Amino acid sequence: MADTPSTPGAEKRPDFLGTYLETLSMVERLHRLLLDVIKDEFERLGVIDINPVQALLLFNVGDNVVTAGELKTRGYYQGSNVSYNLKKLVEAGYMHHERCSVDRRAVRVRLTARGAEIRNVVASLFERHATGIVARDVLSPNRISEINNDLRRVENYWTEQIRYIY
Repeated sequence: MADTPSTPGAEKRPDFLGTYLETLSMVERLHRLLLDVIKDEFERLGVIDINPVQALLLFNVGDNVVTAGELKTRGYYQGSNVSYNLKKLVEAGYMHHERCSVDRRAVRVRLTARGAEIRNVVASLFERHATGIVARDVLSPNRISEINNDLRRVENYWTEQIRYIY
């Protein structure tokens, strides 16, 4: 139902659609900016054989051993080209892969020592950011928890919409 003056609470949100669209744009910009921040960190360190998307993939996998399919279902990877990035990470020595003993079609991946080093670089970057955000009073720990709760609610809503379609 459209957010019109007859909708309960609409008088408090006269331009909810505009604000919602601004939020969608901000989420997209923040993701791209995060990739740029990671890229800059790697350039500063002289790491040139890995891109920011691959670095985030290594960070998200961490100490886990997962299949390519699980990377998406567990939320470790959001892109559509997971096979390409896994292949590049294996070729560069950042990930180890092996056929699953139960299902030979599935490939299980885990970080190599080199991959763990990259994961630690990203973790250190995020730790510095977290410290800086609190120190500069950009966000309080309570406020970031509220933002996360709000974003989870939007995620759940969108997930319900996808399930409704199918």
